[in-house]
Amino acid sequence: MVPGSDSPLEAASADTAAQESDWPEILVVGGGLGGIAAALAAAELGARVLLTEESAWLGGQLTSQGVPPDENGLIETIGGTGTYRRLRQGIRAYYREHRKLTDAAARSPFLNPGTAHVSRIAHEPRAAVAAIDELCAPLLATGRMRIRRGWTPVSASSEADTVRSVTFATMDGDLITVEPSYVLDATEDGGLLDLVGCEHVLGSEAQADTGEPRALTGAADPLDQQAITWCLAVEHRPGERHEIGKPADYDSWRTYRPDFWPGPLLSFTGCNPHTPQEPITWPLFADPGGWSLWTYRRIRDGSLHDPATTDISILNWPQNDYFVDPVVGTTSELREARLAAARNLSLSLLYWLQTEAPRSDGGTGYPELAPAADVFGTADGLALRPYLREGRRIQAVTTVVEQDIAFDSRPDGPRRFADSVGVGHYRIDLHPSTGGRNYIDFAAHPFQVPLGALIPVRLRNLVPAAKNIGSTHITNGCYRLHPVEWTIGEAAGVLAAFCLRHNVQPSQVQATAALTEQLQSILTDKFGTTLRWPADYAEAYVAGEVAKRRGRS
Repeated sequence: MVPGSDSPLEAASADTAAQESDWPEILVVGGGLGGIAAALAAAELGARVLLTEESAWLGGQLTSQGVPPDENGLIETIGGTGTYRRLRQGIRAYYREHRKLTDAAARSPFLNPGTAHVSRIAHEPRAAVAAIDELCAPLLATGRMRIRRGWTPVSASSEADTVRSVTFATMDGDLITVEPSYVLDATEDGGLLDLVGCEHVLGSEAQADTGEPRALTGAADPLDQQAITWCLAVEHRPGERHEIGKPADYDSWRTYRPDFWPGPLLSFTGCNPHTPQEPITWPLFADPGGWSLWTYRRIRDGSLHDPATTDISILNWPQNDYFVDPVVGTTSELREARLAAARNLSLSLLYWLQTEAPRSDGGTGYPELAPAADVFGTADGLALRPYLREGRRIQAVTTVVEQDIAFDSRPDGPRRFADSVGVGHYRIDLHPSTGGRNYIDFAAHPFQVPLGALIPVRLRNLVPAAKNIGSTHITNGCYRLHPVEWTIGEAAGVLAAFCLRHNVQPSQVQATAALTEQLQSILTDKFGTTLRWPADYAEAYVAGEVAKRRGRS
């Protein structure tokens, strides 16, 4: 069976549209990492859960968007949840069961299929699709969980601060209205927030609103959003020629130079994210063990296979970040035109690499770089979906701001949340924005996910379950990453199931210490969630950051 296709278990559980409309207690809209985690957790706790996804693959940024996981340095043991580690184990098991690896690679407990620099487990998306299907299978078999692919939310109704229904358009052209007790928004752009009328924020806040040192000094700008990227998989086939046709707008991209960039976007020289005022030149290839663009997001290291095979890498680089215009919060016509431009930028980058890029061994062009059609099943190697780094975010009971977690705002440690439902750790990493701003990239403490960030200020039965929690444009830069999205989704699923079981509302759980503690116990005891970073790790991080700063002074 092709990973991502409807399984017999799903087909066996299908009822008529009328029966399905009132079947779920919990509706999870969006099958990205947050949505999967939410659905699994709620079903595990006994709730009837319907998970919907627009595309054929579950997994969002990890699969259909083609982004190898960005994770904290301790993710193998802490800093995520037990089920997230099971997902990672499932990915490794896929390679051991379905690929012929070298003995050393097969035996490695921490197999990194791409030996990439960005991730400890960079891998081909289909491996994650298969691992996700494996996680879902037992709960599909119980009948407590159903998955519907090809369902797009098109409208919703609310009454008395409660979401009453969500209507979907299916691949077959039908309209199906679902009336659950709880609705979890795990869409990639927070689009459901708009449909249900949930108070939310989009784009960049103003300093006057959040007090953040790095927020906009003028008015808030909902159309100032992080770059999106349409990832593209490329295979290195030395000695062969695989030039693609010249993209229609290649000449425009070839000469495009952002105001804040040191030269043309399509080049090997750009801005250093940590010190964006300084140019940096990246090598395409490097000696074994050295850093290069190629190994940065490599998802297949051919040397780990027996016999050895070709390398595959993902073009998710500064050169194909699309920050010309915003995509979220625009008209459908503008959105489609800009997504097409993002696709063409990635194809233009590949064409430039094949035909004009300066070679390290002299000459120009690397025609041996071929679109890796098998990675996504697309002839041009493009991912199935665009990688959206941010979207709409709820106006929440608690909004995490820069001064809660930034090292330079709180050198002794982050804000501690008594209602923590998980943790994460990554630099606050914002790519160039559609408002004309360069990278914003700076150190953040190991942080917590407060339950209050999952509680809307008004709606009683809507819970965010992805990158749409109460964060800001700035703090979204570290709350958007793979293990944090999974943690958020899992907490959202547990919260909804807990509220059903105890006949309480999410806001009551967050406002009542005893209920919060019960919820936290379920997260830690049943799902292996880390609620607080170990003190020695947090202290070691602070010491390391202090040493770095002294070294630069």
